[in-house]
Amino acid sequence: MTERKLVIAHLFPELLNLYGDSGNILCLRKRMEWRGITCEIREVHPGDTPSFSGVDLAFIGGGSDREQKIVCDKLLAVGSEVRSFVEDYGVLLAVCGGYQLLGESYLMGNEKVQGLSLVDLYTDHGDPRLIGNVIVQSSVSEQPIVGYENHAGRTHLGPSATALGKVLYGHGNDGVSGEEGVLYKNVLGTYVHGPLLPKNPGVADWAIARALERKYGKGQLEALDDTVELAANQIMYDRLMHGEVKEQ
Repeated sequence: MTERKLVIAHLFPELLNLYGDSGNILCLRKRMEWRGITCEIREVHPGDTPSFSGVDLAFIGGGSDREQKIVCDKLLAVGSEVRSFVEDYGVLLAVCGGYQLLGESYLMGNEKVQGLSLVDLYTDHGDPRLIGNVIVQSSVSEQPIVGYENHAGRTHLGPSATALGKVLYGHGNDGVSGEEGVLYKNVLGTYVHGPLLPKNPGVADWAIARALERKYGKGQLEALDDTVELAANQIMYDRLMHGEVKEQ
């Protein structure tokens, strides 16, 4: 079999790891290794100039307002390269604060901050914070996506953006629309923490398959024994949908 290799850019892990988002990178790496896919992780640190040359999949985690602003400024400095990566179907996973950076603007306190303008969306604030467990039905995964959300931001999608999925439990983008996250080309943005991927192997495999398809023209993945992962997913789904967990 021809060797397959994917390069993952983990953007600013020191700044954007508020809810254990590094676990998403560990999950991607292991699911690739189990299939014999070579995985190279390139960590981009605060003193580095981000580069997407040779990158197949990029990941942006969540962080506080201060860290989010630092990361946004660093990425805006190479904005044309980021946009080229996205428009060329580079895979980009963005969680919570990273998700908010994808749009035209977001609010930091009362200040409107320029975003990366990669996807047709913007984020403002609302009260109260949207906190709690969340379940999302999405086309990217056979199983419902489960996790946790904690955000004051209300993200609004424009006409050229598609929601990641429908909220079955929890709040989602704005607590009103019933939508959660965004999909644009091979960009996936979401408020789902937990971290996202270990209990949602379908989402992890969606990202890996899209990256392989872009690089090699074939994105078919060998099946894995996901008994443990799917059990964790199912238990969370059952507890929430059957009323066994009472949200505060």
